[in-house]
Amino acid sequence: MAIPDPTQPQGLRLLIKDYPYATDGLLIWSAIEKLVRTYVNYYYQDSNKVQADNELQAWYKESINVGHADVCDSSWWPKLSTPDDLASILTTIIWIASAQHAALNFGQYPYGGYVPTRPPLMRQLVPREQDPEYADFINDPQGYFLSSLPNLFQATKFMAVIDIISAHSPDEEYIGERDLSAWSGNNEITEAFYKFSMEIRRIEKEIERRNADPNLRNRCGAGITPYELLIPSSGPGVTGRGVPNSITV
Repeated sequence: MAIPDPTQPQGLRLLIKDYPYATDGLLIWSAIEKLVRTYVNYYYQDSNKVQADNELQAWYKESINVGHADVCDSSWWPKLSTPDDLASILTTIIWIASAQHAALNFGQYPYGGYVPTRPPLMRQLVPREQDPEYADFINDPQGYFLSSLPNLFQATKFMAVIDIISAHSPDEEYIGERDLSAWSGNNEITEAFYKFSMEIRRIEKEIERRNADPNLRNRCGAGITPYELLIPSSGPGVTGRGVPNSITV
């Protein structure tokens, strides 16, 4: 889907240019990465400090050997030896717990709340020619499909569950928002977060601009739903947008 390209702002060139999740996601990823690198480089100026931090190394070791015991021996685990290693690992964790989760979770009810469009189960299979139900399927395929859908109890239970998990709480805290009192004595880190907050606001405006661009046919046009899942802010309830600071389900 993407190849390395140092001439691009995020160092990647998308093979599908009109790909809303990727194009919007790269904006947020880059903002997170910049904040994380500033934070990491402030506290870990060189590789020796990373390697000598016993608590940090123990945390990472536990994450691999306990948290992912089934794949702990895999060769693809990144090393934690340098500030760049740490910044990359933390950026990935923050991205997964914030923007990636938001894109996967908060659109479930808007996209799948109408059960015939996205049924959680089907009560009968598509019949084969030798099955006794095949004639009914051929004569009335729509009726056969409707009879295969979940019953009323199953459908309403499914709708209730995805409504709950797709909703933001009234006190949700979104990416770029947080109480800075804990950082009040550290001007460099506080300034970095203020810049991050401003960048998140700029990203929101850029996503809204893209959603109004008729040249982007995967997010704008007749019958096309604007891609809002990675718009950082949101009100409470099921909105199909909003990126919380972390997973809150």
